[in-house]
Amino acid sequence: MAAEFKMTRRVQFAETDQAGVMHFANFFRIMEETEHAFWRSVGQSVHVRDAEQEVGWPRVRASCEYFAPARFEDVLELTLRVTEVTATKFSYELDFVREAKVLAKGRTTAVCCSIENASFTPVRIPDHLRARLEELLTTA
Repeated sequence: MAAEFKMTRRVQFAETDQAGVMHFANFFRIMEETEHAFWRSVGQSVHVRDAEQEVGWPRVRASCEYFAPARFEDVLELTLRVTEVTATKFSYELDFVREAKVLAKGRTTAVCCSIENASFTPVRIPDHLRARLEELLTTA
């Protein structure tokens, strides 16, 4: 089985409605927050500028399926699994779990792009990074 990236996060009051239920859009914010933590865990960032170029990972697809509400003060167990790696993109799934119950499942695809003059051009994922992503690829 491939490796997974895991972290926990508490639902904040500002992320909820008057009933104390987390607004659906905040699941996407948490997906991005978890992705950024994932990149840091492999020694990278979602946005890198070096002497040669500026590289980022714009999302080309994002979805979230909801099964039960997350509420104020819930501690969410977040599990990110890399599900696809190609020459220029990677996809992942993210489970939102509270007390062993899956509340939601998010899916995202991001493309490695060179950023120049506010323009995005897909580029090959650097070999060392692609190898690391492939190590984490979930195999069913």
